[in-house]
Amino acid sequence: MRPLDQDDPLDDFSAQEITLNGATKVVHVAGTGPGVIVMTEMPGISPHVARFSRWVRDAGFTVYMPSLFGRDGAVPQAEEGVAVFKRACVSAEFRAMAANQSSPVTQWLRALARLAHEECGGPGVGAIGMCFTGNFALTMMLEPAMLAPVLSQPTLPLNDPAGLEIAPDELAAVRERMDREDLTVLAYRFEGDHFCRAERFAAYAQALGQRFVARVLPDSSANKKSLPPFFEQVVTQPHSVVTAHLIDEAGQPTLAARDEILAFFGQRLGRRE
Repeated sequence: MRPLDQDDPLDDFSAQEITLNGATKVVHVAGTGPGVIVMTEMPGISPHVARFSRWVRDAGFTVYMPSLFGRDGAVPQAEEGVAVFKRACVSAEFRAMAANQSSPVTQWLRALARLAHEECGGPGVGAIGMCFTGNFALTMMLEPAMLAPVLSQPTLPLNDPAGLEIAPDELAAVRERMDREDLTVLAYRFEGDHFCRAERFAAYAQALGQRFVARVLPDSSANKKSLPPFFEQVVTQPHSVVTAHLIDEAGQPTLAARDEILAFFGQRLGRRE
C-alpha cells in the first residue's frame, strides 16, 4: 500500500499525451480489460484518487485518469488547493457557477470514452466523476460507448444547490437513452455535505426517475483521521466518498460504496478474468 501522506509518483501508470478535438491532455493509463475513466476531484489527482484508480485497475479494468487540474500525484495542500480551485472556476473548460449548462470539457471526455472503447474493446466503458467533475459521467452518456456512469458528490454548479450541471436538451437525450437501453446511474453523497446537498439529488431524481440510483451515507461513516491539509482546512465536512473520507476497513459504508461501484462496472462492462 502506497503512503497517502506523500506525493505519489504514479509510476505504475503510463502518462500519455492524448489529443482529441484539437486539445491535448495527459492521461494516466494502467491495467487491462474494459475501459473506465476516473475523473479527479478538486484539487487534482491526489494519492487518494490514485488509490481509487488502482482499485479499479486491480478489479480487471483499464483505467484512464485524465489530468484536468492541479499537480498530478500531489498531496492536496490547503493554499495550493484553493488556488487550483479558483483557477478552475474561471477556466473556459468548466461551468462552475451556471446551472443548466454542460462544461465544455465534457466534449473532450466523451471523445476519450470513445477512444477507450476502441482501444479496450468490450461492450463499452464506464466513468466516475468526483466533486468538481461529479456530473461529467452523466453528460458523457451522450457518447454511445458510455454504459456505466457514476456520480460521486457532484458539486457543480457551486451557487445553486438544486442546479444540475448539464444542458436541458442533453439531459433529455440522456434520459431517453437510459430508458431505451435500460441503463442507470449510480450517485453518492454524505448526508451533511454542504457542497453536494439533498436538493441536488432530488433534482436528479426528478429528471431521471428510477434511472437515478442514489446512495446517501451518514456523516458518521466518513474518515476523519490523517486527512490531507486541503480536506482538513478547506473541505471541513464529510465529502469525498471514495477517496479522502473513505475508511478502508471491512464493514465500513464507504468501502461498501467502493465495492458497489466496482461491481457496477463489472456488471455493465464485464471485466478481465
